[in-house]
Amino acid sequence: MRVVGTGHLLFALGLAGLGVLSLVSGDFPYSWEPVPTWVPWREILAQLSGAILLAGGIGLLIKRIASPSSFALAIFLLGWVLVLQAPRAVQAPAHVGMWLGVAESTLLFAGGWILFAFLATPRMRLRVGLLTSDRAIGLARTCFGVACLLFGLSHFAFGPGTASMIPAWLPAHLGLAYLTGACHFAAGLAILFAVLPRLAATMEACMISLFVLLIHIPAAIREPASRLQWTMVFIATALAGAVWIISASLRETTWGWSRRSVEHHTLRVVRPPGQI
Repeated sequence: MRVVGTGHLLFALGLAGLGVLSLVSGDFPYSWEPVPTWVPWREILAQLSGAILLAGGIGLLIKRIASPSSFALAIFLLGWVLVLQAPRAVQAPAHVGMWLGVAESTLLFAGGWILFAFLATPRMRLRVGLLTSDRAIGLARTCFGVACLLFGLSHFAFGPGTASMIPAWLPAHLGLAYLTGACHFAAGLAILFAVLPRLAATMEACMISLFVLLIHIPAAIREPASRLQWTMVFIATALAGAVWIISASLRETTWGWSRRSVEHHTLRVVRPPGQI
């Protein structure tokens, strides 16, 4: 079968990889920790979470069930935002690390939401038309823009930690940490204010994809038994996929200032060739 594109594939592989890690470790992905220890049946829920991610990721690549799989994953990811990440951040509003967790889950949700809008069957569109409307897609992009702002803020708040992840052969590690933070922030503003939104989303997708190739995969190869390193590979892969999906949804907009085209284009004209 043919998939929507690079984003579809990366999103599916990233989430499926997180699912495998949960099933093998018997715990939630590090990116969604800490889940409170007082939660009833915590280990069972962790296994169930892993099964949902793995089954959903595989389902995205199977034509017959790709549409309901994308819907289920979007709802599941939204649950992580509303039930775990957002309440925790609200309780500690000055803790940038908490908001980083919100940003990751929100971006994944936004990508899953737009992917569902791409893949939704005519029957499903009739049932949940509000979720596939232009306004809904615009709201998903707004979530993406806000998430980018939070990513950028985290790079400035944790500059030395971010710099420590940059490969040794690259110069000016701290400068690069701040530069990439500024790029995240610029992408968020561009999406929110519809100024060069297509270019912004595409460059954001390229940047996160480079993080996967230059930082996370080499780190996992150096420490093949490290669950943390593989978590970072899969979460970054899923994030890259989500941003490529969002970029694809802007395919018919101009490269310039395009508030009107962003607000009024329809999914019918942005569906990529070869959509399942």
